[in-house]
Amino acid sequence: MALRTLLICLALSIALTIAKTSVRASNDAESTPFLYTVAKTYEPLAWLRGGERFPSGATVFLSEAKGKHPLIPNFAASADASVSFDGNRVLLAGKKNSGDHWQIWEISLARAEVRAVTPPDQECIRPFYLPEERLVYAHRVDGRFTIEAADLVSGKPLRLTYGPANFLASDVLRDGRILFEAGYPLGSEAKPEIYTVYSDGSGVESYRCDHGGAHHHGKQVGSGDIVFASRTGLSRFTSPRAEEIRIAAPAGEYAGDIAELPSGDWVVPWRPDASVPFRLERWSPAASNLQEVLTEENTNVIQPVLLVERVVPNRHPSGLHDWPNANLLCLNAYTSKYSFAPGSIHAVRLYTREADGSAKLLGSAPVEGDGSFFVQVPTERALQIELLDSAGKPLKREAGYFWMRRGEQRVCVGCHAGPETAPENAVPQILLKSTTPTDLTSIQNASGGH
Repeated sequence: MALRTLLICLALSIALTIAKTSVRASNDAESTPFLYTVAKTYEPLAWLRGGERFPSGATVFLSEAKGKHPLIPNFAASADASVSFDGNRVLLAGKKNSGDHWQIWEISLARAEVRAVTPPDQECIRPFYLPEERLVYAHRVDGRFTIEAADLVSGKPLRLTYGPANFLASDVLRDGRILFEAGYPLGSEAKPEIYTVYSDGSGVESYRCDHGGAHHHGKQVGSGDIVFASRTGLSRFTSPRAEEIRIAAPAGEYAGDIAELPSGDWVVPWRPDASVPFRLERWSPAASNLQEVLTEENTNVIQPVLLVERVVPNRHPSGLHDWPNANLLCLNAYTSKYSFAPGSIHAVRLYTREADGSAKLLGSAPVEGDGSFFVQVPTERALQIELLDSAGKPLKREAGYFWMRRGEQRVCVGCHAGPETAPENAVPQILLKSTTPTDLTSIQNASGGH
């Protein structure tokens, strides 16, 4: 009898513990203060064409123990909230008056102070904090969004992206890189793809090279994975895999920009279909259903951001030099998602893009038997590579563009090899012949040679 009583008490104790854990987990979305954006109309991919995501305006709200209220009640519009690493400040895009440009503002929560970060005559959106009191944001110039970094005190901007595409940052990774999105192939407005770039504008690359459906509004979660919206719902990029992995979340349309709760659950902007607005739902990965967090009648509820302290990303010390051009070393052009017969690649051509969209040939350089080539290229403008056979006929030309920053020295494993590909432990043949790169910085080299 005593043993039976003991077992019953033990079972009750375990049940109570589980119940308390469940209550704690279900309440952390309510107990953790968070920011979110409400908007009558939300067009998540309007930026891809340089357009307005919130044609009817938007407002950032704060949800906390005392209730819900606009973060800056005297502003005509606000969106794109981002929290500082110490949890005490917020960056956002806002309009004081309805006719103003979107401008980047910073709010000190403790002192309830609001200050402008970018000039009022510039259209700037989507800010994020960088280490060392810097920020990154998108600036619309001549109808297109480019990404800039700036000092929070001086405001002096540094352009990070170049080329004909629209660019929009979506997160700052823990390793210090900026996660951004642009049309694929880079330079188009076809479908959104996810890329990374360092905070000095160097090292731009696609995050993965499978280029399936639309990938956008990616965020890094605690595991290190990148979770993003895709045509199938939610997907992720994870370190062990070279391709996207579909997340088995409940059916519906996801807007991306997820927030991860202390419990590990996600707050996700979701709607069953395009006929109704987005609302915030809570989802425990692998669960079969969603739990409602916040909904507004006939209004989109999006962009959840936890108002908590978080880890400062790695600082990125720039490796750029004070040189007018940049050097690019390709270790093996045969390392590619495309198949080339051994010995078939003999030369590489380099193009740039003129203001009217036409391609301009900059020159050509030899490719050695191991697929290596070494070129000096112009900086801070769109570049495109084409591989040639022994007769000078094209084998493959890039569909999009890339760029290099002033004084950048970059080594690529191969052509479209994917960032997960490791180089062979060998000295490239091109460097055994010469350590001086072929100069492709001038139109004078367009006839070829080196």
